[in-house]
Amino acid sequence: MSDLAHKFKIGQTVDLTPSIARSAAKGPYQIVSLRPADGDIPRYQIKSRSEPHERVVAENDLTLAADLKFDRS
Repeated sequence: MSDLAHKFKIGQTVDLTPSIARSAAKGPYQIVSLRPADGDIPRYQIKSRSEPHERVVAENDLTLAADLKFDRS
């Protein structure tokens, strides 16, 4: 899998766009891995320190976080 089609890189801090169809923690998420595209839309595995699990989301549901550091504490 090539990461050339992915806008974000592993380790970057992103925000997840709120959605009525998805219950998700607020606050920053960290890109954990690049996932295969779903059609033309790259996907990512992300993790919030506010949730015990990881999520797989489409690139168009993410924006680069204003605070570029993801605090793991």
